[in-house]
Amino acid sequence: MHIGIVGAGLIGVATARELSRRGHRVILVDPEPLSGATHAAAGMLAPVAEVTYDQDDLYPLMATSARMYPDFLAGIEADAAYRTTETLVIAADAADREFLATLAEFQRRMDMECEVITTRAARALEPNLGTAIAGAVRIPGDHQVDPRRLGSALLAQVLQSGGEVRRTRVKAIEEENGPILRLAEGEDLRVDHVLVANGLNAAELVDLPIRAVHGDVIRMMMPAHRDHLITSTVRAMVQGRPVYLVPRADGSLVLGATSREDDLTGVSAEGVFQLLRDAHRILPSVWECEITELTARARPASGDDVPIIDRVADHISVAAGFSRHGILLAPIGAQLAADVVLGEGGNGPLAQSVRLGRFNHSPLEHSTRK
Repeated sequence: MHIGIVGAGLIGVATARELSRRGHRVILVDPEPLSGATHAAAGMLAPVAEVTYDQDDLYPLMATSARMYPDFLAGIEADAAYRTTETLVIAADAADREFLATLAEFQRRMDMECEVITTRAARALEPNLGTAIAGAVRIPGDHQVDPRRLGSALLAQVLQSGGEVRRTRVKAIEEENGPILRLAEGEDLRVDHVLVANGLNAAELVDLPIRAVHGDVIRMMMPAHRDHLITSTVRAMVQGRPVYLVPRADGSLVLGATSREDDLTGVSAEGVFQLLRDAHRILPSVWECEITELTARARPASGDDVPIIDRVADHISVAAGFSRHGILLAPIGAQLAADVVLGEGGNGPLAQSVRLGRFNHSPLEHSTRK
């Protein structure tokens, strides 16, 4: 089968590799591959730390995908970008400590590995943490990957297996004895099946309940006189606001991320100020770092933050709405998307949880937008 994938972010590229491995021919269509949310993402693989209340369908997807990651990365050059360093979650004040302790109890009831530790124990693990922190939770199984390196390695594999990339925009998808991609320069591209996986822009081609959640991210370089500021991923709650710091092997640090549903597509000055202020509260020496990059991207979120992976017409499928979990969910997302495209994989609980019909949509009644 010849499959056209609209969108070459991490989900599109990972699915292209999966389909290639199953013996199918793929072409990715994207004006700027790997330049969207994948480019901004910190790459925390955090099925425990990301758990929040009332998202029962999301937990099994996250846990399953995290377990798939070592095999997902096997044999690709991005292996070095995968780090099994643990995660610490820090409370800035007493209210944050109470929130984290209650959440940790909920996580343990779901058989997730986490441990409430003293602030002294947290500073023994990470000596540069601030002396005024109020509490900590240790999560040994939440790891990290560098999404930029991972995406590039996956795309290289797709090309090596005979896949193609067209650097252009898809204006519309139409069906005339099979699907046709109407490309921006006026050309038509015929394929056997289309997977729409271009993030927020998917809603321009297919009727989908997704929205933009913008996030600001700061990349920094640690000062030359320090070997490191932190070795673990450090997440924190600061007066109810989440913040994270992800250390890379090259001495860089990713600080993020705001979450805003506004009309500002560029970097928010308020967001940058908030991130730096809150990070300083947890890790005072962060102010010694050099800012090397400010990034803002829109995360495509569904109404319940669970992705939508489903057929919307006989020859058209979608994989969209991954919210802030796109990097973590890439392995399971690629598998489920390939199953949907090929009509394989059955109808188990994970497949059911990502169906469009949960929003009272009837997928096969939806026509593509023109």
